[in-house]
Amino acid sequence: MEAQLTELNVTGMHCNNCAISVHKLLEKKGLQDISVDFASEEVKFSNHNDASLPDIIKSIEQLGYKVIDDPALHAPKFYEKVENKFIFCAAFTVPLLLHMLPWHFLHTAIVQLLLCLPVFIIGCLHFGKSAWHSVKSGIPNMDVLIFIGSTSAFIYSLVGTIENLGEQYQFYETCATIITLVLLGNVFEKRSVTQTTSAVKDLVKIQQVNANRVIDGGIEVISARDVRPGDTLLVNQGDKIPVDGEVLSGSASVNEAMLTGESVPVDKEKYDKVIGGTIVQNGNLRMIATKVGSNTILSQIIELMKKAQAAQPPIQKLGDKVAAIFVPAVILIALLTFAFTYFLSIASLQTSLMNAIAVLVISCPCAMGLATPTAVMVGLGRAAKNGILIKGGDTIEAVANTKYVVFDKTGTLTTGKFSIHNIKVEDGVDVEHIRGIIVAIEERSNHPIAKSLVNELKALPQTRLILRSATEEKGLGMRAEDVEGNNYFLGTGKAANEDDFNLSLYKNQVLLAQIAIDDTIKPEAAALIAQLKIMGITPVLLSGDRKTRCVKVAKIIGIDEVHAEKLPDEKLSVIDIYKQKGKTIMIGDGINDAPALTQADVGVSMNDASQVAIQSARVVLLNTDLHSVIKFLQISKHTLLTIKQNLFWAFAYNVIAIPVAALGFLNPMVGAFTMAFSDIVVIGNSLRLKRKRITP
Repeated sequence: MEAQLTELNVTGMHCNNCAISVHKLLEKKGLQDISVDFASEEVKFSNHNDASLPDIIKSIEQLGYKVIDDPALHAPKFYEKVENKFIFCAAFTVPLLLHMLPWHFLHTAIVQLLLCLPVFIIGCLHFGKSAWHSVKSGIPNMDVLIFIGSTSAFIYSLVGTIENLGEQYQFYETCATIITLVLLGNVFEKRSVTQTTSAVKDLVKIQQVNANRVIDGGIEVISARDVRPGDTLLVNQGDKIPVDGEVLSGSASVNEAMLTGESVPVDKEKYDKVIGGTIVQNGNLRMIATKVGSNTILSQIIELMKKAQAAQPPIQKLGDKVAAIFVPAVILIALLTFAFTYFLSIASLQTSLMNAIAVLVISCPCAMGLATPTAVMVGLGRAAKNGILIKGGDTIEAVANTKYVVFDKTGTLTTGKFSIHNIKVEDGVDVEHIRGIIVAIEERSNHPIAKSLVNELKALPQTRLILRSATEEKGLGMRAEDVEGNNYFLGTGKAANEDDFNLSLYKNQVLLAQIAIDDTIKPEAAALIAQLKIMGITPVLLSGDRKTRCVKVAKIIGIDEVHAEKLPDEKLSVIDIYKQKGKTIMIGDGINDAPALTQADVGVSMNDASQVAIQSARVVLLNTDLHSVIKFLQISKHTLLTIKQNLFWAFAYNVIAIPVAALGFLNPMVGAFTMAFSDIVVIGNSLRLKRKRITP
């Protein structure tokens, strides 16, 4: 029996190093499918060995974090908020720093001890608990460095006060300032990280709406969470559509920018599908709910966004490896600094201790832990706001240095809206009978060609046919059987000699008719191909359609490499050939191209968020505008560039700052100030992605 996925809300994680410690704890307990996202405060795992959930929760809380039932209902207590801890500590730290004022009583050891003691206690509770549990788990975090540094300064000062050794032993302001400045850094860090996850939070807010349910007595207002499939809902102008459904009556213009990034409203009328979270700009609709709760498209997108943020790009592994050994290495460097300064350079005990403390507090493993996930979260959020659903942070790195973009034709480079140019019937066959067969068969298919044929033929005279069954053969066509036992096949007719006829209809293996259909090329297709070539990417056309039609489309839009008349399994071979030559992206409709989308380095679905597309592709373009392809490549490129900039800063900062502190050129208070803002530099660079002008 498959283990159920457990989801916990865990507060107190402030960087990727925290997430790693929780992840390793759960691994030790034998849990699987582990996902820890420090930004969204979510921990997921599968429990295959029947480990006790209360025991798992207790172990997580022993690391210094807190498991809560519902984040929406959980309000941290006054003394738990890091902002309040900072204000409290600042109130006691400022008097300690007033050396220039002629208030000599502030300089006395006992007053400085009394001012520092409350700050030190807050520091022990805030940093000490986390430091101790991280050491117990085998993954020491940044709080270990802060705790050791501040405690060293406090104990050294306390001994000097007890022994009455004079002002040269008083470093209470150093202890208090370290704690206060790091808390200030935590405040900014917390607020900045919250901004990086705003895309998912915005989507969650969209779900939190009310619905007008139609009942016998009139209308009742309920939460969207309480809507059930089959409920009839009334959506008025200005309202958000609460769940997915179909229009029963009325007409309206619906703003679907939330999903597609397109601000132009879409007209909806009877039988049209509507999506939960979209907004009725004009008109009123009566609809029936078809998908609710976690089954709605919006819920699936939110879930995919969360999974995407948890998927680590390969480039992050370097930062994680360094962060895992960083704290022990810094402690060793601090000890060596003290030893060399005190014993070899014959410096004073105070100088040696201050140099060692400076090494501890200037070091910043959090910057390395935040470098990648913050950039990924902002990049994924910006893509989502443009109607681009990227299903994993690793996908962003996977599209780097793309050499080939392989396109399906129908519904990708073309509109997918077909028209019939000609129907050629065999001798003795009635054209109205042919129309009836085509409509009866294609009504059973979801393929774009089928929908177009039905829409075009249903208004023309026809002889209706009643089918017993109909099945779709991907890449070939439809097979059907009528109530009289006759078998039909409608699909790509290899027997047809005329190039203009690309569909054939057979009855009991006898050719009845040939149909010539075509669709129009998307107006932006040629510009897309030209842009890809400028970017050094080779466009390729891969289709199951006739060669003459594929070559015609390719010539119009500027594609030189064409592979036509390919079945789904043959498309896999073509994709493999290109993958051997370079990084390959496949763009298709997510239905017939599902195997090829999976086979490519990155599969991109030009789809309206159908279930097949969401499952088969790593990227779903929620609008069918081909400009989204370029936008996806641009966002991916700049997200990866931001990650590299962040990692460079994080490594460079530590490589330079630690030796400078070890050589005595920085006092611990300046070190604490610098460390507190090193995280902000990394997060701030990531947040630039929200509004940064991106180019190919």
